[in-house]
Order: sequence, then C-alpha cells, then structure tokens
Amino acid sequence: MSRRTVFFVSDQTGVTAETLGHSLMTQFEGLEFRAVTLPFVLSVDKAHEAVRRINRAAEEEGVRPIIFSTLVQDELRAIVVQANCLFLDMFSAFVTPLERELNMRSTHRAGRAHGIADLATYTTRINATNFSLANDDGTGGDYSHADVILVGVSRVGKTPTCVYMALQYGVFAANYPLTDDDLESGRLPPRLESFRSKLFALTIAPERLQQIRTERRPHSRYASRQQVTYELRTAEAMFARYAIPLLDTTECSIEEIASRILNTTGIQRRLRP
Repeated sequence: MSRRTVFFVSDQTGVTAETLGHSLMTQFEGLEFRAVTLPFVLSVDKAHEAVRRINRAAEEEGVRPIIFSTLVQDELRAIVVQANCLFLDMFSAFVTPLERELNMRSTHRAGRAHGIADLATYTTRINATNFSLANDDGTGGDYSHADVILVGVSRVGKTPTCVYMALQYGVFAANYPLTDDDLESGRLPPRLESFRSKLFALTIAPERLQQIRTERRPHSRYASRQQVTYELRTAEAMFARYAIPLLDTTECSIEEIASRILNTTGIQRRLRP
C-alpha cells in the first residue's frame, strides 16, 4: 500500500486544514497517509521550523509530503511554500477570487474562523453543549427546551451525536436510552409521551452493535448476540408503532448522522460551523 505524509499547517488550531484535507485524501483508496498537524505557525521562526520538518520527512521517506495550508499571512506562506512538498494553499485558493468578486481586500487576519469573535454565538455554543450534557442518557429531563430528543438502545450513537450538534450547530439535543422495562412494555416511556414531536430514533446493525458492546463489556449478556438482536427488534417495533423517524447509523459518521437528523426534522441551525 502506498504511503505519504500529509502536513496540515495553520496559524491557528489547524481544524479547517484537517477537515478539508482529510475529506480530500479519503478520495484516494489504497493510500495510507501519516497525518501531521503543525498549528499556531505565527512567526517567521515557526515557519522555518515547519519547513525543516517537512524537508526532513521528504528526505527520510524519499517522496515529498503533501501540505494543506490555511496560513493567512503572505510572509509565512512564502516561507513554507519553499519546502520540498506539494503545497496546497486553501486560503488564497478561495480568498483571492473573493477579493476580485467583492472588489475589496480581505483583512488577512489570523484566527477569525475559530476565535471568539462573536460572543453571542460562542455563548449559544456553550449553552447548547451544557444542555446536551445535562440531559444525556435520560438524566435531567428538561425536554421542554430540547430541539430534538434522540431515542434508541444503548450504544447506537446518541450521546456523541447530541454533543456534536450542540458544538457545531447550537442545537439543544437531549437523548433517552431505552431500558429493559421500556422494551418489555412495548410502550413509549411516560417521560417522552408529551414530546413525541421532538423524538428521533437511532438504530444500528446487530453485528455492529454487538462489536461495540463487546469492546465495552466483553463476555456479558449486554453484549450477547441474543440480547442485541432482541433490543433492536423490539425498539424498532416501538418506533414504527409511534411513527418516530428512524435512522440506521451503521455506516454513518457522527457528522452524517447529525446532518441527516437536521435535514429530516427541519430543525434550524443556530450556528454555522
């Protein structure tokens, strides 16, 4: 299998470079890549140090690394671009055409994407995250303020999806795990009755759920094929009975799960990532 080193070089956290870079690299099947993030390259010295690391990787591996850069300052980009690499400049690729279209020059100010430039937006993000944590796994129960309530059996992805929607979109997301009592009754838990319109169900393939549970509690009834199959079958019957929207998360990333939920429900994003 072919192997390449990929550097994500940024004057801030590197999240933007990582996100787009990883998305692009996944389009090349059969390629194994070693990811190296170089964040907070804010000075000439740090830019030269980045070049030294890139050149060292090129020399050791015999092939030039690939660089995804979101460096804003022209002076720093001019240094890093001289490294022995394929330099992909995510900043100028988009900002230069925008400057022409808008007939104005950008600020070229570092840290605008992930800083606390808008206090109200930042506060919304924090409040939504706190809400999701306080109403995780059936705790809290402040469902009147929830935008959505995820339901499903244990380990289908409810908690990470709620936290992701809170952090990325400012969505107030709670979740409720169906218990053995809930499944045996076949009825919607009383705590959720008044909030049917906010419910969204998650399910998963039995094989995948058994794998996840085995990693958590090996050789347990909780992770047994019989228990997993029973819980999923019974839960899905409940969702159908109450006409609760259902998403199979087996082949979905957290990002895709969140996006599908928002698209299906029509919940408005309070934030833009």
